[in-house]
Amino acid sequence: MESKDLAVRIAQVLDKKKADSLKVLKVRDLTVLTDYFVIATGSSTTHVRSLAEEAEYQLGLEGEKPLRSEGWDTQRWILLDYGSVILHVFCPDARKYYDLEHLWADAEPVELADLLEEADAPLTGPEA
Repeated sequence: MESKDLAVRIAQVLDKKKADSLKVLKVRDLTVLTDYFVIATGSSTTHVRSLAEEAEYQLGLEGEKPLRSEGWDTQRWILLDYGSVILHVFCPDARKYYDLEHLWADAEPVELADLLEEADAPLTGPEA
């Protein structure tokens, strides 16, 4: 899957699970680490974990597995690294504290409104 398609797919999954303040930032021209950041907020540590688990599950069904993950122990900031896309799922206070949007202010935001509205990406499995 192309990196932008992967980032949008992650955003679609998170949107269906009621992620807050969902953003996709194109950082390809700013770093060699990755092409896109997907940033989302969960309303609690339980919601943060649920969002990250759902993204990992749904993408796994499509053959996409994270290379690395971090943060499962505290569930305040869970990171899933898909190589060309890094997913950051925060609890509200951690997102405010780390403020990735400010840190990566030169990144190009990806407009999600149309992509999420027209998404024909139903969830599968027991979480649907």
